[in-house]
Amino acid sequence: MLTQGLRLLSDALGWSYFVLWSTSFYPQALLNFRRKRVDGYSIDFATLNAVSFGCYTFYSFNFMWNERVREEYRQRHGGKDNSVAPNDLAFALHAFILCCITLSQTWIYPRAVGQELSAWHRFVISAFFAIVVIEAFAVVSDVLPPIDFLYHLSYFKLYGSTAKYISQAYLNYTRQSTKGWSIENVLLDFSGAILSLFQALLIAQIDDNWSSITGNPAKLGLSILSLAFPTFFMVQHFVIYREHPDLDSSQEAKYYNDGPNLEAGRRGKSYEDTEETALLG
Repeated sequence: MLTQGLRLLSDALGWSYFVLWSTSFYPQALLNFRRKRVDGYSIDFATLNAVSFGCYTFYSFNFMWNERVREEYRQRHGGKDNSVAPNDLAFALHAFILCCITLSQTWIYPRAVGQELSAWHRFVISAFFAIVVIEAFAVVSDVLPPIDFLYHLSYFKLYGSTAKYISQAYLNYTRQSTKGWSIENVLLDFSGAILSLFQALLIAQIDDNWSSITGNPAKLGLSILSLAFPTFFMVQHFVIYREHPDLDSSQEAKYYNDGPNLEAGRRGKSYEDTEETALLG
């Protein structure tokens, strides 16, 4: 009776963090739409988010529905099933779609001059896709077990989640402001992470299978990262940069190294060029 109650609690926690994490993707998209620009939002964050959630969606789908992958998991974990649940797949797919929408906003709305995907992450993402193609051929040729291919995707998901947060935190630092970056996204992310981690621990206790945590590194890592970095972002927003919540565009410009104007940035001109043109006019 107690076990049944704990399983119901686990299901409730799973769908609760699904709602919180899924909702967390909307504030940034709505903020970009309302401001009609994306300064303050890291392009590295947007790009890595889309790519890494694409990986997580593929990973979750196969762990749920690919019987060969499920059997390989059982062989490696003493006959136990993996812990990927329907809400995990639903969350991953929904997140991937929203991340693609938010990424597309960075192509549509004006950016600040120099606001682009970093050279490092252009290299990392290109190398990643090259490795994916090579490993996909290895899986088809039965050289690489499918489960190992999926684990490699999950590792990139963890890298993407770490690197995107670092990129956004650094952008906030260089601008000395969090304007353009949604704090609601951070708060929802943090709340969902607490419930996700609690659910993982509860499932392991119910099934007496702690490998369900270590055997799903993507989910565990995602929960830990979603606790650590949002805490830092909350400190940035509410403590360090709390004096700059209402910067207007001209004030925001000075926090970039090249002092860009947003509309000038779309045309590839500097803020100074725009000022000179205005004076001559």
